[in-house]
Amino acid sequence: MKKKNQRTLDAIFARPTPANIQWRDIQALFTELGAEVSEREGSRVGVYLFGEIRVFHRPHPSPDTDKGAVASIRRWLELHGVTP
Repeated sequence: MKKKNQRTLDAIFARPTPANIQWRDIQALFTELGAEVSEREGSRVGVYLFGEIRVFHRPHPSPDTDKGAVASIRRWLELHGVTP
C-alpha cells in the first residue's frame, strides 16, 4: 500500500474521529483496496468493494469528510478485516 493511502487508513481509525480527512484521499484508498468508484446523481459516489456497493455523499463546499461518514467507513472496513 502506498504511504499516502496508509496515512489515510491510519487517520480513519484514529480516535477521536477526525473531521479533516479529504474525500479525495478516502477515494484513493478505496481504489487502492480494489474498489470500483462510480459517480451517481448529485454529490453521490458509488463504491463497489467487498462484493457490495455503498453510496457515499461527496462533501461540499469543503473537501473534508464529516465525522459521521468517517465512522461509517471505519465500521465498513473493520467488518471486512481492513485495519491499519
